Amino acid sequence: MNPVVSIIMGSTSDLPIMKKASDLLNEFGIPFEMNALSAHRTPKQVEEFATGARDRGIKVIIAAAGMAAHLGGVIASMTTLPVIGVPIKSSIEGLDALYAIVQMPPGSPVATVAINGAQNAAILAIQMLSLSDPAIEQKLIEYKKNLAEKIVDANEELAQIKYEFKTN
Repeated sequence: MNPVVSIIMGSTSDLPIMKKASDLLNEFGIPFEMNALSAHRTPKQVEEFATGARDRGIKVIIAAAGMAAHLGGVIASMTTLPVIGVPIKSSIEGLDALYAIVQMPPGSPVATVAINGAQNAAILAIQMLSLSDPAIEQKLIEYKKNLAEKIVDANEELAQIKYEFKTN
């Protein structure tokens, strides 16, 4: 089994956040890999990864980083694969990471999800993969249907809560 999604994080301290992405990819049966790389501490390894990812069969890269958060942008500058950035809340509420990831110069875009938004990064990767894989597309349709059903169920539960001035 060869990975088609690569989850890269600036350090293993990002793993508790990125677990949501790996759990969802696993649930969908999508082969993935997880590695720690640092744009600042292991730049040669980042370059080797980014320039070789396509040849290894990777189709989408999810890059998580906090603080200066250059990892996704550096990877995007070295590959034509789509890169999804996950800003990690590590200082100043994660705004530094969000700004670093979302403010990429023309030519090196990084799709950016919410601070600590690993689950949405996985969903976005799955949506990209579903464009060329009908089986993944069907699983995605079912997943979204289940999300809608959860809201319907939640509203039924909320309807049972009674207050003197509640009107529904």
